[in-house]
Amino acid sequence: MKRLLAAGYEKIFQICRCWRGGERGRLHLPEFTLLEWYRSGCDYFGLMTECEEMIRTVAEALNRGPCLRFQGRDIDLSGPWERITVREAFHRYTTRTAEEALALDVFDEEMVQEIEPNLGLGNPTFLYDYPCQRGSLARLKADDPETAERFELYMGGIEIANAFSELNDPAEQRKRFEEEETLRRTLGKASYPAPERFLSELETLPPSAGIALGVDRLAMVFFDVATIDEVVAFTPEEL
Repeated sequence: MKRLLAAGYEKIFQICRCWRGGERGRLHLPEFTLLEWYRSGCDYFGLMTECEEMIRTVAEALNRGPCLRFQGRDIDLSGPWERITVREAFHRYTTRTAEEALALDVFDEEMVQEIEPNLGLGNPTFLYDYPCQRGSLARLKADDPETAERFELYMGGIEIANAFSELNDPAEQRKRFEEEETLRRTLGKASYPAPERFLSELETLPPSAGIALGVDRLAMVFFDVATIDEVVAFTPEEL
């Protein structure tokens, strides 16, 4: 999809089946459905606005808005949606700073156990501005290179979407791929070849933003069910 952006397509989307090995739980399936969309001339704040508009539209179409009832709580879609930075979330919900959590290698643990359960309870929450160490494929902020232009959307304590202002620096992207590959080898995981065609075309990628939204998880919230098993036709155990 990023190669299509680089080729001049300005607005693209797809609804696709995705697979991840070893994922199984209340919110996780090895096979799941994502809605992905990208826009050129847009950044992550622009995608926040589009998320709000899209989810409100879906709720209206299903006659479930403007207030959703999910697991005993009301989620108000009508008012301003909460926006909180990762650093603010660590200050509010944990006893460590985000930098301390990264240094102690407990960042992900703190996110899952202490922060995520508190997000999106009264209204949806955009958690944004991640430390660069968790930037993934996001562009770094021009005035703060320690921060990545990334957000995640939460509803009812559940992560619904992950989005970025897209990184369009080929050298930086190659560096991140190489660091990830080194980590994979250290963990004894299979190696992947470098995506040379993508890297070569990244030079023509315009300023843009992209998002991946979990369709199954959004369905969980709309239909007030506790597990992802209840919104798919067949669980892995039934196949």
